Amino acid sequence: MKYLDEFSNPELAKRLLDRIRATATRRWAIMEVCGGQTHSIIRHGIDQLLPDTIEMIHGPGCPVCVTPLEVIDKALEIASRPGVIFCSFGDMLRVPGSERDLFRVKSEGGDVRVVYSPLDALELARANPDREVVFFGIGFETTAPANAMTVYQAERLGIRNFSLLVSHVLVPPAIAAIMESPSCRVQAFLAAGHVCTVMGTAEYPPLTEKYRVPIVVTGFEPLDILEGIRRTVIQLEAGRHEVENAYRRAVAEGGNPAAKTMLEDVFDITDRAWRGIGVIPRSGWRLSERYREFDAEQRFSVGDLHTAESSICRSGEVLQGLIKPHECAAFGKQCTPRNPLGATMVSSEGACAAYYLYRRLELPSEAAHA
Repeated sequence: MKYLDEFSNPELAKRLLDRIRATATRRWAIMEVCGGQTHSIIRHGIDQLLPDTIEMIHGPGCPVCVTPLEVIDKALEIASRPGVIFCSFGDMLRVPGSERDLFRVKSEGGDVRVVYSPLDALELARANPDREVVFFGIGFETTAPANAMTVYQAERLGIRNFSLLVSHVLVPPAIAAIMESPSCRVQAFLAAGHVCTVMGTAEYPPLTEKYRVPIVVTGFEPLDILEGIRRTVIQLEAGRHEVENAYRRAVAEGGNPAAKTMLEDVFDITDRAWRGIGVIPRSGWRLSERYREFDAEQRFSVGDLHTAESSICRSGEVLQGLIKPHECAAFGKQCTPRNPLGATMVSSEGACAAYYLYRRLELPSEAAHA
C-alpha cells in the first residue's frame, strides 16, 4: 500500500471488523493513547462499527490538552510583556488560560505570532536582536526533537535573545499512571505510531510485563487502527501481554537514533504536571543545565505562577479515560468550541472536540444547529 486512500478501503475494513468480531468472545476495554487516533476513530465511526464486546477508551495523548493551566498562564504572562515576540503553533492560541487566551493577548497589543516550525522563531530572533523571542514548546516525544534542535542551534549560533517555554511530556509514564489508578479499566493500549518513530518500542516491554497489558503500535488511518485492534484482541483472548509493531512502514524498533541523541543532549527528565491529571513523576522534559539559559520560565521569572483548574471542566477525567466527553454536564452547553472551558474542546486532537465536531451522541439543540 502506497497511498492513504488504500488505508481507508471499506472492503478491507469490513474484513478486519469480521475478524475482530469472530475473535472477541469477552468484553475488552482498549485505550488509544493518541488524540490523532481518537479523531480518526470518531470521524470514521470505528467505535460504532466494532462489536459490543470492544470498548475504545480515549487516552491522554493530545499534547495541547495535557498542557497544564499554569503553563498556559505563564505563556500569557510572557506574551503580554513589552519587547517580547511570542511564537506558537496555531492550535495553542485558543486554549483558555485562567481568564484569557493568546488570541486575547494579541488583540490587546501583544506580539503573538503563529509559526510553522520552532526554527521560524529562531530566525525571528536573529532578525530582531533587540526583542526577546519565545517559542511555546509543548507536546510529546514527537515534537520534542525539533524544539531540541532549535535550542541547540541557538546555542551554537550565539542567538541569546531566543528562549523556549517548555511543556514536553512523555507517553510511557502516562501509561503507568493510568494503570496504577484505582479506577483504571484499561486492559490494553494502542500506542501512538509517531511517538514511536522517534523513540522506538524499547520503552514498552517493561510496561507490558509489569501491568500485564498488550501494547500495539499503530498508525492513524482506519485500517491501521482496525489492524491494531485486531492484534490487541488476539493477545487479550490468548492471555498474552506483548509489544507488537503494527506500523512497520514508519516505526523501527530503535526509533530515530539522531533524534534521541539530540533529546538526550538538550533535555533532562523531570516531573511534569498534566492538565486535569496532576503531577506524574519523571513524565516530562526540561532543558538540561548546558541549555538552561534558554529556559523562558527562568528568564522571565514565571516559575512561581500557579493557578487552579476549572471546577466545571471534567477534561482531566476525559484524558484519563474515566468518562466520555458527553458525560460531562458542561459538554455542548457551557463548553463549546467557540467558548471552551478546557483544551479538550478546542484542540484539533481533543476528544471533546471530536465528539462535538462529528456529532457523536445527541447534542443539545443549540449545538445541533451550530
